[in-house]
Amino acid sequence: MMMADAGQSLGDSFSFLDPNADSCAGKSGDLLVADYSDPAALSQLAATADIASYEFENVAVEAVLQLQEKLPVYPGVDALKACQDRLAEKQLLQQLDIPLADFAEVNSRIDLLAAIGKIGYPAVLKTRRMGYDGKGQVLLKVPEDMERAWHKLGDYPLILEAFVDFNNEGSMIAARAQNGDIVYYPMSWNIHLQGVLAVSFSPWYATELQQQAEDLVRRILEHFNYVGVLTLELFNCDGHLVANEIAPRVHNSGHLTIEGSACSQFENHIRAISGRALGSTQSKQVSVMLNWLGEIPDHGQLLELPGIYLHDYGKQARPGRKLGHTTICAENWDDMRRKLNVFSKVKNPAVQAAIAALA
Repeated sequence: MMMADAGQSLGDSFSFLDPNADSCAGKSGDLLVADYSDPAALSQLAATADIASYEFENVAVEAVLQLQEKLPVYPGVDALKACQDRLAEKQLLQQLDIPLADFAEVNSRIDLLAAIGKIGYPAVLKTRRMGYDGKGQVLLKVPEDMERAWHKLGDYPLILEAFVDFNNEGSMIAARAQNGDIVYYPMSWNIHLQGVLAVSFSPWYATELQQQAEDLVRRILEHFNYVGVLTLELFNCDGHLVANEIAPRVHNSGHLTIEGSACSQFENHIRAISGRALGSTQSKQVSVMLNWLGEIPDHGQLLELPGIYLHDYGKQARPGRKLGHTTICAENWDDMRRKLNVFSKVKNPAVQAAIAALA
C-alpha cells in the first residue's frame, strides 16, 4: 500500500496479488485475491504489469521464478532464497566477512547438544524458515531450557545462534538502482517489545557507525547485484556492529522516512525497480516512529500539533497485529523530548518506551 501510494506520485499504477480479500493494499490499486503461488493468478498478475516486486521474504521462490519468465522481478530470486533460510543467510554473511554471532546447524537432539557444547549459554534456538517478529525462536539460558526448546521447535530444521550482548539494535536501509547507484538512509535505533518493533529513532548513530553500516550493507547489495530497497538489522556492541538479519525489502523501521526523509524508502524502492534515478535520503529533521500493535490509541487533539502524522493501515484489529504507526518529527532531540512528553497522554507501551529511551 505504501509503495503504491509513493509510486502513484510518480505516475505509476499498481496491481496486487494477496490471499486476503481485505488487504489494505486493495485501496491503492487493483487487488487480485489468490494464494501467492497460484499459477493462474500469477499469470494474470504478469499480464497487468511491466515490473513485479514483493514486500516480504516468505513468498515462494517458485512464484517469483514463474513471474520472471514473463517480466522483470526485483529484488532478484537469489536474495530471496538466501533470506528465507537463516542458515544460508548466516553462511552468506560469513562469506562476505560481515561480523555475526557464532551459529550452528541443528537437525537433531544430538546436533543441539553439540551446538550448545560449541556455542554455550545463553543462546537462541531458531527455526531456519518462516520466523519473524520474535516467532519461531527460544532463548536458552540454562541446560533445563533445552528440552522445552526442543519440544517447541524440534519438528523443524533449526539453527542455534550465540546470544549477542548488545547496547542497542539498529537497522541500515539502503536502495540500489539498476545502474548500481546506492543511497543510504541514516541508521535508525530500534526498540523491540516482546520481539516486535515498537519504536524507531532516526537519525541516531554517530558518523563512524553510519559508515560501518553502509560498508556492510554495500557488500550484500553488490554481491546480489541487488535492485530495490534492502535492510540489514544490526546489533551495536560498544561501537562495533554485528549483523542480525537481512530483509530484502522495505522495512518497518523505515516507515518514518515518509515524513522524515526527502525521499521515502517506498518511493526509492519504486524508483529503483523502475529504472529511475534514486532520490535523496537526507533527513529533514529528527524522527521517531511509534508502532501500533493490536489497537491504534486515541490521539485526541495531538494530530493538530505540527510534526505528528498518523498512518492507519485500515486493517481489522486483532491482538499483536500491526495496525498503523505514528511518526513524530522535530527540529532536534530536545524538541523531540518535549513532543514525546506531550504524547505521554497516549497510554501505550511504545510511547512509554520512547519517552524512557530519551530521558
